[in-house]
Amino acid sequence: MALQAGIVGLPNVGKSTLFNALSSAKAQAANFPFCTIEPNIGVITVPDERLVALEKIVQPQKVVPTTVEIVDIAGLVKGASKGEGLGNQFLGNIRNTDAIIHVLRCFEDDNVIHVDGSVNPIRDKEVIDTELQLKDLDSVDKKISKLEKLVKTADRDVIRGMEVLKELKAHLEQGKNARAYVINADEKDKFIGDMFLLTIKPVIYVCNVDEKSVVIGNKFTEIVKEGIKNEQAEILFVSAAIESDISVMESYDDRQLFLEDMGLTESGVVRLIKSTFKLLNLATYFTAGVQEVRAWTITKGMSAPQAAGVIHTDFEKGFIRAEVIRYDDFISLGSENACKEAGKMAVQGKEYLVQDGDIMHFRFAV
Repeated sequence: MALQAGIVGLPNVGKSTLFNALSSAKAQAANFPFCTIEPNIGVITVPDERLVALEKIVQPQKVVPTTVEIVDIAGLVKGASKGEGLGNQFLGNIRNTDAIIHVLRCFEDDNVIHVDGSVNPIRDKEVIDTELQLKDLDSVDKKISKLEKLVKTADRDVIRGMEVLKELKAHLEQGKNARAYVINADEKDKFIGDMFLLTIKPVIYVCNVDEKSVVIGNKFTEIVKEGIKNEQAEILFVSAAIESDISVMESYDDRQLFLEDMGLTESGVVRLIKSTFKLLNLATYFTAGVQEVRAWTITKGMSAPQAAGVIHTDFEKGFIRAEVIRYDDFISLGSENACKEAGKMAVQGKEYLVQDGDIMHFRFAV
């Protein structure tokens, strides 16, 4: 599934350095604004310890992990909503992503220029929030104008849609993001979904910190925590400089020793990838055979035919049934045959909702 998370932030906060550590795609990481002009897309492997366990049991010819796309988007400046800097390009690129990784500078370094002259992560956050909110207000105003022509028809949906849009407009005008606007899922899809609002996208805040702050944070991360406490958003402490050093280490053992010396159990990149996967509301199911053990990405709540369609559209069109083994059962019993004999392989139909970790085999006809 080609779901994307976009890395955003002001110029020189460490976006491209972090992106380089995440991906084999190399964005230019330089000490000046707008060094990333075109959005760089990296296909990132999602770490999953379950694949390692399945490989040990099945011993396949190859193992294929699941992935998520990360997009490094050009730095934004004040006035972007009116086309300043690379504003139109930035806003267009972020509109195409499914979630936001918002990088905030939480370190001091006289050698790295800050576009506003000083380090203040909440001010930086508010600059981007404001520009996105202004663009969303423009989208809301345009839809209100369209509905005003229809309100006289007294159509119930049109009237309710106008009420929702006016409430949302007032919400945005208070400097609040659309994701914090409370509305039920049905009305959200019906009245808001077609606008593809920028501030409605889920977000992770990544505090780019110095080496000594990577475990417990610092005065800047405390400011960020306080500033986002009402957003129900995840916050991660990551040192882009450390991640850059780790990314060039060829030996797994060297990387692990380095992390241990830093007081970490896993790298910031690994934590960020896992959090991004979760943020995108994704789940994983597996196919396991001697030729290949493979992780497949689905959206949580997908039915068995929809999950089969991720492999090939013919699987969904001609779906007959799915043979499903729970991951824990497969690991504890040690093979597919053992699961069959123990009655741990379930035959599921079209209504089955795939669970994260399911090991599946599809029967289909075309």
